[in-house]
Amino acid sequence: MAFTVAQISDTHLGARTQLLRANFDRVVQAMDTVRPDLVIATGDVSLDGADQDADMALAQAQFARLSAPVHAVPGNHDVGDHPERAPRQPVNDARLGRFRRAMGADRWVLDQPGWRLLGLNSQVMGAHAEEQDQAAMIAEALATLGERRLAVFIHKPFFAADPDETGFDYWSVPPFARAPLRPVMAHPNLRLVASGHLHVHHEATRGPVRYAWAPSTAFVVAPDEQPGLPGNRPCAVLLHRFGDDAVETTLLEPEGMDRPFIHEIRAHTYPPAA
Repeated sequence: MAFTVAQISDTHLGARTQLLRANFDRVVQAMDTVRPDLVIATGDVSLDGADQDADMALAQAQFARLSAPVHAVPGNHDVGDHPERAPRQPVNDARLGRFRRAMGADRWVLDQPGWRLLGLNSQVMGAHAEEQDQAAMIAEALATLGERRLAVFIHKPFFAADPDETGFDYWSVPPFARAPLRPVMAHPNLRLVASGHLHVHHEATRGPVRYAWAPSTAFVVAPDEQPGLPGNRPCAVLLHRFGDDAVETTLLEPEGMDRPFIHEIRAHTYPPAA
């Protein structure tokens, strides 16, 4: 039986600003029309939920407006990041707890007819002790997969350009933390890896696997701030239609979406630290 997942990413909802909320309103209206079976949020649901209770509470309330069941994985703005990438806001227990109270489990296994959907927390990879528990969850999910096809949802992509790249940058899972992902990438039943974080829409296939980068619904980043990253920069969502053995992915740009650049609104969304 076919089913549809709407992937909504990088909404960056913040209590201190009305910016970006109109786009989410348009996404809600579009979902009322499309009526997906599931909604999966691939991180950065909040503007600064890693430190602001009000931001995470707002994200919780806004996603509750959607009629389909919502499952989420966290992003760096929700729970922090690797301490080398975010020394002022490293991922920690308090930040993980805040996300879970608002959005539910930060990693999960969800079975649908003929499929297993695996939600992963990219933020603990190489950065927090819970990466070991997640690695065990991944191993168990693969060991019990059976004949199901597999799809993975995660905030940061597994890799930016090549799975064997060694550079540790802002854009993807740290290379030294990818060991638990290697069996996933090599599994013959894998069909989709859907990520966010980059505010870029790009799709590529490696064998039977589609690697889909979801755009942000909130804002875009100028290409010169993302050198080397391919893709387009709409404000939109992805619709994944799951068949018997493959996933058909389409871009949905709700009518009337604004498309601000982060450099134009940064002072309103990320005020300088005191």
